[in-house]
Amino acid sequence: QVQLVESGGGLVQAGGSLRLSCAASGSIFSINFMGWYRQAPGKQRELVATITDGGIINSADSVKGRFTISRGNAKNSVYLQMNSLKPEDTAVYYCNAAVQHAWGVGERHYWGQGTQVTISS
Repeated sequence: QVQLVESGGGLVQAGGSLRLSCAASGSIFSINFMGWYRQAPGKQRELVATITDGGIINSADSVKGRFTISRGNAKNSVYLQMNSLKPEDTAVYYCNAAVQHAWGVGERHYWGQGTQVTISS
């Protein structure tokens, strides 16, 4: 099993910044990619940004130029630097990881418990 522990959410005013962190632990051979998704009340969960083991980034158009995703040196952690925050960024943010438990075994996806981000206008 793998555990993803998130931190860094909170309440900030529009235009402010937050930095989310997520650390993976457990039975991990490799992590192919890690990323962040978010879910606002009454809406479906949506992609924010992902980053592969090789550093390839995919991000939503709504956050380009404002949010930056990065991985830690040990590759078991991922960060999301969020700048110029807007009220529409308010959501629960979830960390996601695609984990291989052994060489040659298919990856499994794991989710964190979520961290609330609230942006006041």
